[in-house]
Amino acid sequence: MNLVVQGPSITLRHGETLARMTEATGFAPLGASAFRLTDAREREGVAAYCEGAGLDFGFVPPETALSDFRLVAFDMDSTVITIECVDELGALAGKKDEVAAITTAAMRGEIAFAESLRQRVALLAGLSDRALKKVYEERLQLTEGIEPLMARLKALGTRTVLVSGGFTYFTERLKKRLGFDHATSNKLEITRRRLTGRLKGEIFDAVAKAAVVREARDELGLHRNQVLAIGDGANDLEMMAEAGTSVAYRAKPLVREKATYCLNHVGLDGVLNLFP
Repeated sequence: MNLVVQGPSITLRHGETLARMTEATGFAPLGASAFRLTDAREREGVAAYCEGAGLDFGFVPPETALSDFRLVAFDMDSTVITIECVDELGALAGKKDEVAAITTAAMRGEIAFAESLRQRVALLAGLSDRALKKVYEERLQLTEGIEPLMARLKALGTRTVLVSGGFTYFTERLKKRLGFDHATSNKLEITRRRLTGRLKGEIFDAVAKAAVVREARDELGLHRNQVLAIGDGANDLEMMAEAGTSVAYRAKPLVREKATYCLNHVGLDGVLNLFP
């Protein structure tokens, strides 16, 4: 196996120490913030060492390349973007703490996503639809590394899907902005330019997210090992289970436990270091 270790504060000493720990036959820099250690053995202590040093790590089969993944599925909130849009809308409604508390519980898996979304959207009742534009233009920020990752996937001809428990106002704009092939999410009900506190249609939840990935995989005639899924919350677990490889990005503990790889310190371009 190859050991890929990366982080903003990585040093040559980190690489040398991990090379000794894992009896790697060699290591090479991957830009300024990552190393690949070849023929590394999976040893106890690697995880603890990397955690203490503020580094992400992953043992990757040497033959694995990004081009092996013909379908990549992304969550939106706190994955492709740095915010939770519903929390920011809650702030504009004067209810950020209440909304954020429900969001946190849902992402940890403490409350069913569909029920949590109903509760949060209900708190937005009466909010002007201009708040959507305000959040998108003033508060939404792209996650570090998403643009180079998307550019590389596009160059490879990889199908990309954005599957979000958030709202279509944001996913449709990000689809166009970043070049996703497909985007699906929930639609807010708006009457007389005010949010009603309800959603239009059925809730797009964890089961629906997984179904989109499964259907896209089957449509393309792919095997699970040709699918990569990236997310951060409990409602991403079923989607990630449809993929042969998954990445937990700045994720909740439950998601980190289930994912193939975790990125807690670097941006989404860390995926490019995992898979050349």
